[in-house]
Amino acid sequence: MKYSISIEGMGCMHCVKKVKDTLENMNVKVISCEIGSAQVEYDGKSEDIKSAIENVGYKVKEIV
Repeated sequence: MKYSISIEGMGCMHCVKKVKDTLENMNVKVISCEIGSAQVEYDGKSEDIKSAIENVGYKVKEIV
């Protein structure tokens, strides 16, 4: 399933790398990741994605 994620708290490319690496470590296919958002494909629950991103210090505003 494809998800668009809106993320608060990302301010630089280090933040982008941290979120991308976190998602890839969960076997999420990252289509794109930039400051403030990510597009991914994942067969699991969106709540898993939200928890992983928030555990590394960012706030997920929305996943659609």
